[in-house]
Amino acid sequence: MLQHGNGAVVPAAPSRRRFLGTAAGGAAAAAAVPLLTGCGGSAKADSGTLKFWHFYDSHSSDPAMRGQAKWFNDLIKDWNDTHDVKVEPLVVPVISFQGSKMVTAFASGTGPDIFLLSPGDFLRYQNGGILADLTPHMDKQAVADYGTALTSRMVDGKVYALPMEVEPLAIFYNVPNWERAGLSEADIPTTWDQLLDVGDKLRAKGGGAGLVFETDPGYFQNFTWYCWMWQGGGDVLDKNGNVAFDSKATRQALALWQDAVRHGITPRTKPAAGDQLSAFKAGQAGMWQSGIWMVSTFKVAAPKHKYGVFRLPTPPGGRYVTALGGWSFCASTQSRNPDAAAEFCGWALGRMNEQSVNRTVTWCTGVKSDVSPRSSALKSATGKGGYDSWAMKRFKDDIFPGGRAEPRYPPVVYKAISDAVQATMLGGKGVDGEADRAAQTIEAYMKSYQGASLI
Repeated sequence: MLQHGNGAVVPAAPSRRRFLGTAAGGAAAAAAVPLLTGCGGSAKADSGTLKFWHFYDSHSSDPAMRGQAKWFNDLIKDWNDTHDVKVEPLVVPVISFQGSKMVTAFASGTGPDIFLLSPGDFLRYQNGGILADLTPHMDKQAVADYGTALTSRMVDGKVYALPMEVEPLAIFYNVPNWERAGLSEADIPTTWDQLLDVGDKLRAKGGGAGLVFETDPGYFQNFTWYCWMWQGGGDVLDKNGNVAFDSKATRQALALWQDAVRHGITPRTKPAAGDQLSAFKAGQAGMWQSGIWMVSTFKVAAPKHKYGVFRLPTPPGGRYVTALGGWSFCASTQSRNPDAAAEFCGWALGRMNEQSVNRTVTWCTGVKSDVSPRSSALKSATGKGGYDSWAMKRFKDDIFPGGRAEPRYPPVVYKAISDAVQATMLGGKGVDGEADRAAQTIEAYMKSYQGASLI
């Protein structure tokens, strides 16, 4: 797990221009967006209601997401029934949410009061002075209850984001495609060479893509790629904060994804427009790197479809590591009522009372499928049978152990890595040159970087 940073937080005013000025997500990351000009804005003066931005749509065609949206609606209703300051949800499509929409909104002073944030984008908002300190709104015992799940969301011992979930990555395989290719559980790969070999057989005999990796540039693609680098002992920064990206482990991880595309095992664009469930049902993919969240999707939307899950294979001399993602609740310092916004986060997820713990239990093993970030909730969910199914048990007992939290890198660092992945995977560029170029970009940036620690 990452250690929380102990670097100084940059002053709120001029530094925001620097740290929020790059949009998140692929091509959007290079696009110019309005820069922050100050706190607040006239759009927030007309109402005392707090806006909560999330992306769980109650009108989604995905029944699993509809159940998850209800969890949010019930949470907000419980708050509104017991508090004078009201909260109103605003559902933002996930593509826009992970793109530049929120950055642009904060830059113009119209950002949300409460919002969801991934670890990968944490430092953009922390260094920009956007994230409110949630520590005073948590029970002290709850901070310990979260343990290392809070590590990447803390700066100088203060909590700035409250995780609602932990999401390990694994490889899902499509049983019908495996059977058509003459494969069985005995063929589950444990090495990278075996992974590519099985993927090639699935492509040739099973029909559809052999192995799907994320191809769209963005924080999510980086998140799914880091674990392959980590398995070889590589990293972006070493434990002392020195740039270490240009390494053998980095180059072999870039080469793995490049080889998968080059040999036609991994398609250049994801089947079924990235809808893994639809692709599996239609036989368009044999393996797909994805996360524990897909368990609930299969359970609700395709309970009879046969699939399997296995740990990420490892390179020669490497060790098993998976990436642990997950979204968090955050409150904005730009809120019309930042104290109430922070209190909402603490009230929802940061208390030791039964209601707060049960919200995490319900989210992680009721309406969704995740590992709980809180020890008490994990124990309760386990006791209630939340991890009894074969898939949840495999994730909790076999895939999750040995996992490492998604890193928190500023936009410039994230973008340098994203460019290297895209250039080698889809652009056919040499892995040596791209690893070196990215390392030089990160090195130059870190010489003048001011903000919370990246490690």
